[in-house]
Amino acid sequence: MRKAVIFDFDGTLADSLEAVRRIFNRLAGEFGVREVSAGEVPALRHLNLRSLLKTLEVKKRHLPSILRRGKAMLREEMPNLGPCPGVLEELATVRANAVRCGILTSNSVENVEVFLQRFGVRDHFDFIESCRKLKGKAKYLRAIARNHSLKPSEMLYVGDEVRDVKACRKAGVPVVAVTWGFNSAEALAESKPAWMVDEARSLAKLIANA
Repeated sequence: MRKAVIFDFDGTLADSLEAVRRIFNRLAGEFGVREVSAGEVPALRHLNLRSLLKTLEVKKRHLPSILRRGKAMLREEMPNLGPCPGVLEELATVRANAVRCGILTSNSVENVEVFLQRFGVRDHFDFIESCRKLKGKAKYLRAIARNHSLKPSEMLYVGDEVRDVKACRKAGVPVVAVTWGFNSAEALAESKPAWMVDEARSLAKLIANA
């Protein structure tokens, strides 16, 4: 049994890509970045974080403010946000094969709580941690290991972005990349996660046997 399975939230549990695009466009004028059309999204999914921010003309000094404002605005979208296909239905199986189950996200704890409560799956998770910086997950993963008396190798992170894979590699945590989220399967494969899955059922089976 895996001692801890930790999920990303946006793009892994919650299907929030379109909501994030709309929020980004609402902030575009204020921060001098260009808007993103729905047709551009497939191409943008191939980019890592650095390339994405460059393509969208996001200045580094504006990123903390965009992230903070985006989290607050996403709270308004939570009642309309749906889950990624099939993933919530597999949480009971995942939970049965993990001593602890948690969430580490760049979103806010409050937003995640609203979502989990709405779909009746809050009880599957022992903890929810919010990472303030887009590139800060490695630090938080190490802190989770310390706080729960775990070795990084005893944990498993489930995420949908190249930055998740890089953070896990830095923290020494095995990572499963899911292809239904923010980054494409091609981009994720290039980042070399421990495993990749294309559907929630496969994820549950992998965790049961990893």
